Amino acid sequence: MSGGPLRIGLSARLLHKPPPELGFPGKSLQYLEQSMAHWIMAHGALAFMVPTIGEHLGLRRAQISVHDYVAALDGLVLQGGADVSPTTYHETPLRPEWAGDRVRDLYEIELLWEFVIQGKPVLGVCRGAQLINVACGGTLWQDITEYVPGAGTHRNDDLYDSHYHDIELQPGSRLAELYGKVPGGRVNSIHHQAVRKLGSDLCIEALSVGDGVIEAIRWNGSSYMFGCQWHPEFHGDGELLEGEVILRDFLEAAAVARDKKV
Repeated sequence: MSGGPLRIGLSARLLHKPPPELGFPGKSLQYLEQSMAHWIMAHGALAFMVPTIGEHLGLRRAQISVHDYVAALDGLVLQGGADVSPTTYHETPLRPEWAGDRVRDLYEIELLWEFVIQGKPVLGVCRGAQLINVACGGTLWQDITEYVPGAGTHRNDDLYDSHYHDIELQPGSRLAELYGKVPGGRVNSIHHQAVRKLGSDLCIEALSVGDGVIEAIRWNGSSYMFGCQWHPEFHGDGELLEGEVILRDFLEAAAVARDKKV
């Protein structure tokens, strides 16, 4: 890789109403989960959280733009976190607790497409994969257990990232190519929502064994955009499908895109 370390942007997680014990009454927080940043940094890339940009937040767009941020970075990782709001894919939340975070949705969708416009890769993890699907016009199951017939358990709050299930890679897919002769593997599972209607120009690259829930998707458009439901940054256990394969492929795409700009 030429030109120094790759500069990878991470979309921010938003905390609109911090609990009192954090000491920020009436304020909003933007943050990242450290495992994701450390995962990227362990491969020699620099990790930068990209804050929201919007006039309603007291920041005039004339001062800074999404374009400016993307121009300074080489790739984007969409973090996990709160549900995608059903209103973002033109549905009504079926329960109040599934209302999601529309503010974050709109911020990340704008960010995602700016990276695509500038020809830079996007990697979506968990919620990030769902966001990619919605950004491409797809929809989600608002709750797997409630609405997907015969579904297995995809989330266990007590076990969190120690809850696992098996996936199968789709023959002929880029993901299957990356993993070579491995037909599938075991992954962590921390999500209660999943892809329902597949978005435009997306293809399925992995399915959950047993219930067929979509676990990985890839865009067939002009630049690199891939999303997986599991958290590869948590895959340090040899029992699980190696997460580094996904990150290396993403970083290689970022390096290629950067070299084209030189």
